[in-house]
Amino acid sequence: MCGRFAQPRSAEELARIFHARSAAEIAGERFNVAPTDEVAAVVEHHGERTVDSFRWGLVPFFATTSKDAARMINARAETVETSPAFRSSFARHRCIVPADAFYEWRRERGPASGRVVRSEPFAVRRSDGEPLALAGLWSSWRDPDTATRLYTCSILTTDPNELVARLHDRMPVVLDPTDWDAWLSETTPPTELRSLLRPAPAGSLDAYAVSTAVNNVRNEGPELLAPLSRWSDGV
Repeated sequence: MCGRFAQPRSAEELARIFHARSAAEIAGERFNVAPTDEVAAVVEHHGERTVDSFRWGLVPFFATTSKDAARMINARAETVETSPAFRSSFARHRCIVPADAFYEWRRERGPASGRVVRSEPFAVRRSDGEPLALAGLWSSWRDPDTATRLYTCSILTTDPNELVARLHDRMPVVLDPTDWDAWLSETTPPTELRSLLRPAPAGSLDAYAVSTAVNNVRNEGPELLAPLSRWSDGV
């Protein structure tokens, strides 16, 4: 799964990278994005590409309440076309969620109890330092009580590559720059979309241990992305 990531770049910088217009008021410098936080995502309408703001945790348009959004942060690539919660967004409302890294926890279990006895956080990022383009879906939901619109998103996950498999049995779908146009286009056929839902090559990514400070969603700052060896012994 993908349950935490870093999005330190401003909406303006992301707009330059993804050849889009900035329409979001997100300053960046966020290294510990958690479910239900506001995130910047790249979307395309009638050929115009923008970076806009969405709440992480998709609320389907037909939902009667938004309370389950925290459980909808990820959509499985294998079932996204048939899932009632995601199939409409997969067909018409796709986005890219930029991230400098996503975090994953390597868990060790006791041989007798099967319980987690150790959990180590790792950061996974592109080897070339460029942002990850995470394949996402978005939805517009109307609150029946207030009539206000809530724009939300989810990140697609797939089987892990050899690198991420050492940490977890799922990973986010990372789009290659050559696939951005097809993913965002409103006219891409489903067969081509399905072909994009694959693990990124292991050689394109790096993974390294980071401080357990990232475990607490209240902690922030660039030090969360620093390799563990850079932290002092007292942290």
